[in-house]
Amino acid sequence: MAISEWLVSEQPRQKLYDQGPSALSDAELLAVIFGSGTKGRSAVDVGRRLLERFGTIGNFLTADREECLEQLGIGPVRLLVLQAALELARRQYFDQLQVGPVRPDTETANRYRQMRLRDLPYEVFCCLHLDARHRLITFDELFRGTIDHAHVHVGEVARQVLLRNSASVIFAHNHPSGVPAPSNADIEITQRLRRALRELDVQVVDHVVVGDGECVSLAKRGLI
Repeated sequence: MAISEWLVSEQPRQKLYDQGPSALSDAELLAVIFGSGTKGRSAVDVGRRLLERFGTIGNFLTADREECLEQLGIGPVRLLVLQAALELARRQYFDQLQVGPVRPDTETANRYRQMRLRDLPYEVFCCLHLDARHRLITFDELFRGTIDHAHVHVGEVARQVLLRNSASVIFAHNHPSGVPAPSNADIEITQRLRRALRELDVQVVDHVVVGDGECVSLAKRGLI
C-alpha cells in the first residue's frame, strides 16, 4: 500500500511534524529522507528491507559501494543523500564538542566517537587535540589498520601533536568486533605514548576504546 493511502496521522512526514523525530522508527526516518518508494514498495518498505539486510543504517553506509547500490530502491543519489545526512549528524556532535572544555567521557564525546568509529570494518586510531583550557583544537584520524589491529607510530603522533600545538590529547580507537574491552596492546601503546608526550609537556588525558554501543575509558580503569 502506498504511504499516501495510510491514515494521515501514520504517514512518516505527518508523524514527524506532529510528534517529532523520536516518534519515528528507523525505517520511517529513512522513508522521510527517501521521499518515495519504488514500484510496488513504499519508502518505508525500502527502509525496512535495508535494515533487514544490514542490521543498521551505519552498516549499510560503511558497506562496499557496489553492494549498497545493488539494494532495491537505492541509487547513487539516495546513497549520497544518506551519506550527507550521516555527516551532518557527525558535525552536529563535533560542534557541541567545540563549546567549552572537552570532558573525555561525556555523552556528547562518546556519541561523536561512536558516530565516527563504531561501524567501521577496520581499526582506526584517532586523536582529539586540546588546548591549555581543554578546548578542542581538532580531531585527527592518524592510523588505519586491519580488522583487528592498527599500527600506531609514536613518532608520528608526537609530530602531529607539535603541529597542532596541543597542550593535551585524548586518544580513541575502535574495535570492529564490537567488544570495547582494552587489549594488552592497547594498554601498552597508551603507556608508550604517555611517556613520549610527557617529554613534550603534553598530557594524555584518556584513551577511549569504541565498541558496539559502548565506550571504555582507560583512565576510568586506572590504566593511565
